[in-house]
Amino acid sequence: MNLIISNSSNTPIYEQIKEQITNKILSNELKTGELLPSIRSLAKDLRISVITTKNAYEELEREGYVETIPGKGTYVANKNKEMIREEQLQKVEGLLDTAVSIAKISNITKKEIQEMLDILYEEE
Repeated sequence: MNLIISNSSNTPIYEQIKEQITNKILSNELKTGELLPSIRSLAKDLRISVITTKNAYEELEREGYVETIPGKGTYVANKNKEMIREEQLQKVEGLLDTAVSIAKISNITKKEIQEMLDILYEEE
């Protein structure tokens, strides 16, 4: 699995792993039932602590993206895609709500926000 870890990021490494695996699941790059690398294998590949990888997998399992079968491995869970999308929409809505509140306080117009969104969307 191709994951990119940035040591200079303010985001903790386990969170970077979790986010990238989540994105791969949401984009269908990782499919339901697919086996993920073992915790040790992924830690070795990324040159990070096994504990860090374990924390990422535990978060993914807690959020329902993966399931671990003792002695067999960790697999992409059969989570409802619509439910995942709804969760993601709620996260985006919360972040946008915060951004709009800051914009209003700072007298940033809706047009300026739209221009920022257009630019940010193109960068992806």
